[in-house]
Amino acid sequence: MSGNFVFAQIEVSGVVTDSTKATIPFANVMLNLRGTKTIVAYTATNAEGYYLLKTDKTGEFDLQFSALSYKTSSIPITLETNQNKTVDAILAYEPMALDEIVIIAERDILKRPDTTIFKASAFTRGNEQVVEDLLKNIPGLTVEEDGTIKVGNREVEKVMVDGDDFFEKGYKLLTKNLNADAIETVEVYERYSNNRLLKGIEESERVALNLTLKEGQKQQWFGNMSAGYGVVPENTYSVRTNLMSFGKKAKYYLLGNLNNIGIDATGDLNHLIRPSAQNEPGSIGSTESAISLLKLNTSSPQIQNRRFNFNNTELASINAIFTLSDKIKLKTLGLLNWDEIKFFRNSFRQFQLENQNFINTEDFEMQKKEFTGFGKIDFTYDISKTKILEYIGKFNRTDNTTNTNLLFNSIPIVERLNEQNDLIDHTLSYSNKLDDTKVFLTTARVINEKTPQYYRNSQFLFAELFPEAQEADNVQQTSQNKMFYTGTEVHFLNRYKNGNLLEVKAGQTYRNDRLVTAFSFLDMETALFPTGYSNNISYEALNLYSKINYLYKYKNINFITHLGVHQLFNKLNTQEQSRKQSPFYLNPTVGFDWKINGKNRITSQYKITTTNSNIEQIYPNFVLTSFRNFTSGTNDFNQLNTTSLLVNYTFGNWGDKFSANTTFQYTKDRDFFSTRSQITPDFSVSEIIKLSGREIISANTTIDRYIKPISSNIKLNLGITNSTFKNIVNDLPRDINNTYGRYGLELRSGFLGALNFHLGTTWITTKTTSNTISFNATRNTSFLDIIININNQLNFSIQNGRYFFKELGSNKNDYYFSDFTLKYTPKNKKMNFMLSGQNLLNTKTFRDVFISDITNTITSYKLRERIILLSVDFRF
Repeated sequence: MSGNFVFAQIEVSGVVTDSTKATIPFANVMLNLRGTKTIVAYTATNAEGYYLLKTDKTGEFDLQFSALSYKTSSIPITLETNQNKTVDAILAYEPMALDEIVIIAERDILKRPDTTIFKASAFTRGNEQVVEDLLKNIPGLTVEEDGTIKVGNREVEKVMVDGDDFFEKGYKLLTKNLNADAIETVEVYERYSNNRLLKGIEESERVALNLTLKEGQKQQWFGNMSAGYGVVPENTYSVRTNLMSFGKKAKYYLLGNLNNIGIDATGDLNHLIRPSAQNEPGSIGSTESAISLLKLNTSSPQIQNRRFNFNNTELASINAIFTLSDKIKLKTLGLLNWDEIKFFRNSFRQFQLENQNFINTEDFEMQKKEFTGFGKIDFTYDISKTKILEYIGKFNRTDNTTNTNLLFNSIPIVERLNEQNDLIDHTLSYSNKLDDTKVFLTTARVINEKTPQYYRNSQFLFAELFPEAQEADNVQQTSQNKMFYTGTEVHFLNRYKNGNLLEVKAGQTYRNDRLVTAFSFLDMETALFPTGYSNNISYEALNLYSKINYLYKYKNINFITHLGVHQLFNKLNTQEQSRKQSPFYLNPTVGFDWKINGKNRITSQYKITTTNSNIEQIYPNFVLTSFRNFTSGTNDFNQLNTTSLLVNYTFGNWGDKFSANTTFQYTKDRDFFSTRSQITPDFSVSEIIKLSGREIISANTTIDRYIKPISSNIKLNLGITNSTFKNIVNDLPRDINNTYGRYGLELRSGFLGALNFHLGTTWITTKTTSNTISFNATRNTSFLDIIININNQLNFSIQNGRYFFKELGSNKNDYYFSDFTLKYTPKNKKMNFMLSGQNLLNTKTFRDVFISDITNTITSYKLRERIILLSVDFRF
């Protein structure tokens, strides 16, 4: 029915709320002709959920209310001249997938080309403390147990703050410490380019996150301090502080963390010190590092690190970004990290070989002191809009001292390992955008790194290996590895008007490793250095290369070709001789990327790869690599040849209500490094050898589905990997077959009300066979997390986990854990109080099962006892 036109203004007003009586800001309010979609008038609610709509029409209408994550509501009304109306609306919660969003006013999720913006306040559940907790709630984002962040199935490159990057791949330092309530929006950048001049030219599949801060916190110092002390047990504590200022000319971020409750405040610092940037334009040397051959056996259980991490962590980091002028920006990063770690385990290791069976037992206690000092300078000079000069300098010093008490087959052993890492790394790059479609890059890099180790052991287990020894004890080994690397590369990219892309690279890399090791033991108070157990070598590898990539676009298919040409000059110097080698090889790749439509995509790649052996595989004499294991390299030059095929099918996008991703990969190593080992109860001696014919086949599927009737997201993970390879043990050649399966299911709710949950289960099966021997292992991990918003000020969450190991038998084959958090936020919101508990069931030990082609190992780990912590967080 149509409306009549009059000149008097009629006002319709009211408040829009949800089922909990909370107001809904920025909801759409439309006045439509009754029974039609013809819009007569339009407005939106303000920040308090109030709206005022004016019209000069009378008659019968539908007043329609809509907002993201709510069901649209329509209320019939009749408007008469000079008669104002008050109409309140209550909207029911209904989460929406990203591809369903079409909203005019400010929204919780905003889609733009290559960018998705999430309003942080719409994804808080009340129990978030740091950014990592907030990101777990955002659809399409996954935060793994170690803090790795993925968008769909791709790990993010970096996490920025207001467009500036502090930590590169070491972003966990930010996400594990920055308070969640400082964040206004989370922005997801797809097809991200680290170099602004490459945007729109390079073919990028990278993703990055940008955190925008709340207004009013950008021109002043602000931050927080969280302090907690143990109610049970005493002398446990956790202190975390952030201090920030984000001005136009200078940005500062200072953070600190002190805790002895098992919290990992940094993630893997190697991601900060040595961020990987393989295949990125202008990046060289990102995978180069010096080796450390001796490692103490501290294998960890497959549970959260904080459950067995007896730590005493002290972390301080000072970071700044200075805009010195419109063209010059300087970034500085400084980090100091101290930690004292204790670790406890008992293991029962059953060796089953074709010609020998035996059992080894270990009762292991470790105390480790760690110190890391890291500094970085990043100087960027925007010479012009089309030219950039950048210098990055890094310095790292790590000192670790490890002491262990080991009872090996009832033999007491005391170990001590002192090790260091000294790193100096310089990178200089120049970018020149020749025109809108062409970019020229030049990069040079120099790395110096040293990793000295000094090891001593109170027992001598090698009487059978060294029969000349009479009263030997006090095993020692020193090792020095110095690595020098330099590389230069030029890179040209040309994006043609038809979309085709040509990339040409040329460069050289040079690496020189100097390895000096000396194994000795005391025999009747005389130090003996047995022949064949010391190394003094240098290994040089010069690689002259060129690479050509061409991407050809035909309709909605990209055809990809790649050819790498390598001329190597290898040189191995030992005390006995000097040898040289000059291999030449090609690395070709072909593939396609077929975007069938907006939902379906198939990619495939076939490549042949040749790699050069490194110092870790080539050293000639034996090195002690643990308290009972010796290993030696091939004492020869080697290149390994591999062919691989990858096929990937994707349905939907990472933010859709339904998406699926399936990957199949086949790899055949025509040459691979294996071992020839002599294994006895007291020791093992292994030589690296080159064999042929290793194969790996894997298939993985991830399915993600949003289910409207239960307002929840379900995720299915399926994966299987089969590998076949060979080795030699006690003079017997062996054919190994290993099958690994992983099957997981998760369900996460998205209710607007007081209750939310996240539950899941994962089964992992492993089977290893070798000639006449077979090992099996089956484990299950299940969890149930519940979040309850009691009211606007009080939040409760509990996390429950169960671990099951079939091979442990009926005698204690499952373990249960529960943690909780009770958070109270006063009305002024300047502080909150929290009572938290870890390991409420006080599970004191944890056993798991590990199998290999020669062993079946059951290990028992000591866990941290129950912790109840009372904390206060103050924001300023």
